[in-house]
Amino acid sequence: MRTRVQSADHLTIALSGGVDSVVLLDLLVPIASQMQLPLSAVHVNHGISPNADKWSEFCRNLCQSRNIPLEIARVKVARGPGISLEAAAREERYRIFRGLQTDYIVLAQHLDDQAETLLLQLLRGAGVKGLSAMPVVRTGRKEMGEAVSVNSIPALEGRPKLLRPLLDVSRREIEDYARARALQWITDESNDEISFDRNFLRHELFPLLEKRFPAYRTTFLRASRHMAEASALLDELAEVDSAQCTVPGKLHVEDLRKLGFPRARNLLRYTLTQHAVVLPSTVKLEEILRQLLSSCPDTKLHVVFGNTEIRCFRDRVHIRKVEAIPEACWHLVWRGEEQLPIPELGGTLRFTRCMGAGLGLQKINEQPVTIRLRQGGERLRTDCNRPRRSLKNLLREASLPPWQRQRLPLIFSGEQLICVPGIGVDCDFQAAGDEQGLLVEWQRNLVSP
Repeated sequence: MRTRVQSADHLTIALSGGVDSVVLLDLLVPIASQMQLPLSAVHVNHGISPNADKWSEFCRNLCQSRNIPLEIARVKVARGPGISLEAAAREERYRIFRGLQTDYIVLAQHLDDQAETLLLQLLRGAGVKGLSAMPVVRTGRKEMGEAVSVNSIPALEGRPKLLRPLLDVSRREIEDYARARALQWITDESNDEISFDRNFLRHELFPLLEKRFPAYRTTFLRASRHMAEASALLDELAEVDSAQCTVPGKLHVEDLRKLGFPRARNLLRYTLTQHAVVLPSTVKLEEILRQLLSSCPDTKLHVVFGNTEIRCFRDRVHIRKVEAIPEACWHLVWRGEEQLPIPELGGTLRFTRCMGAGLGLQKINEQPVTIRLRQGGERLRTDCNRPRRSLKNLLREASLPPWQRQRLPLIFSGEQLICVPGIGVDCDFQAAGDEQGLLVEWQRNLVSP
């Protein structure tokens, strides 16, 4: 670990109170002191066990005895359809981790955890990415994106990084150390519940496996590292293919067809990972790819999985978060704000004053200015030398994807459409050369491409 962190890096231990994290704390206290590293701890109280508050109190007392700052985060674990209690609790933990102001979240995962994870992923039919070993350090969006699909760990973008210094240490060695140091720890009663898959492997299968293959832990670790290497090579191949099949910033279906099906599938999986998307099942992924490859430029392809949707527009693949569209009667009143965030539409309207361009300020003072959505039948005259035209045709000519048209804020004065961001201002409301005007810009959030 000394070679991976730098002086003054802030380390935060994920402290559950179990033997693994207690040993980790005991090891890190002297190291942090020697290297002058700020050290703190975080304990996530999931509220699942009736003993959860006692565990929080144990962690508080332990940290006070070591003079270590502790943050206790209480969360409510809500299980979604098809999501296990363990996965939902893990999601909440990593949501807390994402908000911490620290350089490293230090986890007590060890050699036995590696073996359990490998076998669980194998039983779930995971590919090389899912069978890859957990790295000692996981950094940046790319690797965090891998964690979404590899170990069901939500993305931690940039910082904090994940640090696992005990990955080469077995559970038995950790417990021997704890007893030798006379350490105290808590025991989660659910650890003995073999109805959980991980506990079944730990208590029923691995003891039998050790009798015949005593070195299975290190053997599994070696296999996982081989898989990690293969996964890295597949990502490098995907980066090469992405450079050939992306225009501009979107996968191009015509170029995607030029790849063989396995390479196209690898590229699609890689692209979804780059968007920090929880990957669909293999069957679903292959079905999405088949639909993409068989689509035509005018095909209105729309596939939804989880909270993600894939759409095609003019042979480009759009990957975006599923967002609800406000009701037809939705509207806002503009009261002169320079910036008007509209979370319902996933963006911000910006109004910039200028001379002789945009909306004439004097012309919009007579009636209330409101922001609304398309209802159909709207018309706009952006060129004073041409007749009024349908907004539908104007948006089509602007190559705006249909789903963006549904969420585009329209500016009205009274009941008249006067401005459509990115399209233009109605002739009757345009600022003259000597008039003060407003330039209206619609900026979509990055999460709503």
